[in-house]
Amino acid sequence: MYAKIWSPEVLEAATAALSVDAQKRAARDAQKKAAKAEAAEAKQNEKLASSTITIKRIERNKKKFVTAVFGLEAFGLDLKKVAKDLGKKFATGSSVTKVPSGGEEIVVQGDVSEELEEFLLEKYKDIPGENIELVDDKKKKKAAAAAAA
Repeated sequence: MYAKIWSPEVLEAATAALSVDAQKRAARDAQKKAAKAEAAEAKQNEKLASSTITIKRIERNKKKFVTAVFGLEAFGLDLKKVAKDLGKKFATGSSVTKVPSGGEEIVVQGDVSEELEEFLLEKYKDIPGENIELVDDKKKKKAAAAAAA
């Protein structure tokens, strides 16, 4: 049935029955759709080029650290799968948590920021190296916090 309705001969006969104006309109519409798709692809590529991945080392207390990774969802990665891969790679706990600003982050136990950057570049080839930035976030001392208050 499909071949009977959508065969090239039937489609050609149907388009031949269209008026010249309708054929021109159909050609223009096809050009518009192609231009729109090209613009959307360019916009997506620009978005990927401008988005950054932030790897943040956060001090919990004394010599304990966690490493947080932001911005992976811009590259179309499944965060739960990446978190599982990171947990296996570094033999630590890792989880996906929501951030108050609206996105999601992956939190890995321990100070693995340097190794994590290498792992991301090695495993996920579509992430450019210049889009990854490392940040060191130190916890304020209690005395400094009390003096500020």
